[in-house]
Amino acid sequence: MDMPTPNPVILAKKPQLVERLLRVLPRDAVIHLEAETRAYECDALTAYRCPPMVAVLPSTTQEVSDILRICHEMGVPVVPRGSGTSLAGGALPTADCLILGVARMNAVLETDYENRFIRVQSGRTNLSVTGAVQESDFFYAPDPSSQLACAIAGNIAMNSGGAHCLKYGVTTNNLMGVTMVLMDGTVVEIGGAHLDAGGLDLLGVICGSEGQLGVVTEATLRILRKPEGARPVLMGFDSNEVAGECVSDIIKAGVLPVAIEFMDRPCIRATEAFAKAGYPDCEALLIVEVEGSDAEIDEQLDKIIAIARRHHPVELRESKSADESARIWLGRKSAFGAMGQINDYMCLDGTIPVSQLPYVLRRIGEMSKEYGLDVGNVFHAGDGNMHPLILFDANKPGDLELCEALGADILKLCVEVGGCLTGEHGVGIEKRDLMVDQFAPDDLDIQMAVKDVFDPQWLLNPAKVFPLAASDARRAA
Repeated sequence: MDMPTPNPVILAKKPQLVERLLRVLPRDAVIHLEAETRAYECDALTAYRCPPMVAVLPSTTQEVSDILRICHEMGVPVVPRGSGTSLAGGALPTADCLILGVARMNAVLETDYENRFIRVQSGRTNLSVTGAVQESDFFYAPDPSSQLACAIAGNIAMNSGGAHCLKYGVTTNNLMGVTMVLMDGTVVEIGGAHLDAGGLDLLGVICGSEGQLGVVTEATLRILRKPEGARPVLMGFDSNEVAGECVSDIIKAGVLPVAIEFMDRPCIRATEAFAKAGYPDCEALLIVEVEGSDAEIDEQLDKIIAIARRHHPVELRESKSADESARIWLGRKSAFGAMGQINDYMCLDGTIPVSQLPYVLRRIGEMSKEYGLDVGNVFHAGDGNMHPLILFDANKPGDLELCEALGADILKLCVEVGGCLTGEHGVGIEKRDLMVDQFAPDDLDIQMAVKDVFDPQWLLNPAKVFPLAASDARRAA
């Protein structure tokens, strides 16, 4: 994966940059020694590493404004960073950039149960948002698998989802407003603590913009009442295709579960060895969860189980207790860690129409054999958000490149069947050169024109989202 050549003029400004930063930040918030900046050399796409020139850890919106103003005046590129859990290289530094990490910005600023919102600093972790309101029987709906660690800032940048997004939507459906700092240090308020903002939907532009337009420092999030109850059912099938057909039939029947999760045999075996959740030995597994009152749950599950039986499951297990529900979910929540114990892997993020699940799963299996690399599938099946895990050996020459080639073909397949390159991981560096497979030149030009408005010098999050040649040309213009 190509990265921009470091600008020697910018590198030469490091002493002056550090000096100016120390005037507006505490000494422990400015990280500039080479040995210390290596802590920020990559995110969760660990195949690529590059220590930044400097890293800073502000605590307030004003400090973020001061940092960006300094970098703007000096022409220093800035890479915003939440918790560094991006699987697409969304927070990967360049050698001549400043990493702006929001990890210290983790306070709850306001909670309003009557109007159902919470306002937090953007470095707060996803799970701790629910933690702040759960004693009052509220929760924050988006639940990425990395929710224990990932920051709200990154969730907004990538428009993250999670297992329960089928019913509750992804981040954009639960984001009410942001405080954002533009590259020149200007602080803007977009949206707010109300149902819908007047004027242009700039909030819709910001959510999912991958740090290209500004740095979000505060977020107003929608919180919801906890449902009366929830209950999952576990289904095992003889093939991936049959499991995919079952998912498609559930959606077509008009039933809206809160989640439909899919795992294939490689993932089932790995998670069973890792978490011992008691999963059946089968080719494919679905976890379908519904919620509501006991009567509502029974009615929904009766319909879902009837649909599943038409596909002749090898196992059908409805949870009978909170403990059994927790065990059903244990393996799914442990899947990525479990797969990491057996091999290096690259996790993709293509999204497809649910009706195309059987075909796409079959083609991924065929591609896996063609490339000679195993692929494990674990994903949010209800909304077609696929997460193929391509297993490879990082220490074997050529394996990473082979893995990337297979990944590119899988993502192109997603686009071919009417889907898109990403559902929640973002484009980052991983998919930037595939953007031409989804968007026409005019489409990309319009997207880049939006960035021109917010960041005319193209200093924010360089080398991400747009094909490198196009972004380099824009930066030089």
